[in-house]
Amino acid sequence: MAYTKQENQAVYILHTYPFKETSLIVELFTQPLGRVSVVAKGARRPRSSLRGMLQSFQGLQATWSGNQELKTLHSLEWSNALISLEGDALVCGFYMNELLLRLLPREDPHEKLFDFYDRAIKKLAEGNALAVVLRQFELNLLQELGYQVPLDRDINGESIDLNCNYFYAVGYGASKIKKNSDAINVSGKTLIDMAKNDYDDAMTEKQSKQLMRYLIAFYLGDKPLNSKKLFTELETD
Repeated sequence: MAYTKQENQAVYILHTYPFKETSLIVELFTQPLGRVSVVAKGARRPRSSLRGMLQSFQGLQATWSGNQELKTLHSLEWSNALISLEGDALVCGFYMNELLLRLLPREDPHEKLFDFYDRAIKKLAEGNALAVVLRQFELNLLQELGYQVPLDRDINGESIDLNCNYFYAVGYGASKIKKNSDAINVSGKTLIDMAKNDYDDAMTEKQSKQLMRYLIAFYLGDKPLNSKKLFTELETD
């Protein structure tokens, strides 16, 4: 297998954990290759040039190489002004990172998803409505990964009726008749609003959260998110 090197690629850091005595494994979300695992050799040493740059939610330029699943990180550079996430916005950021770690396979390119993530982080930092940022990101994430989340038509191909209530089932979509025991109730207006990326209505905000929780839980499986406790506290405010 050929030795490969990626130079000065746009990345975000999703997670780090110790490796051997002085190094770190770094999970990168990269623009060209999706999620990539690299080893930052010596990054735990006090004088390491990488140590102070291994921060989540910061846009970076990274250079790495290798032809195995675990690559070697060579350098990092700041690509944007530093972003500060605090309080509830920070919890949202951790939640988004964990979704990517759990649902995005390694080295599966999703440039649009990278752009969605980049915009979502900046919106969180700017103080945008947190629930809206999360709903938009969750929906974009599932759609980019190829999971069907039909919003403008029901399972029969008919346009969603603004004035009707529906049962929404994962893998199928909306139906006026309950076809799956775990399907949840959602109004036609909520589905239409979500398709238009409009979350201003209070009921739409509430039902879209319920719908996305239901869909995300299905694709995550039985293993709960580590950030669930903090996120639940945020969502129940």
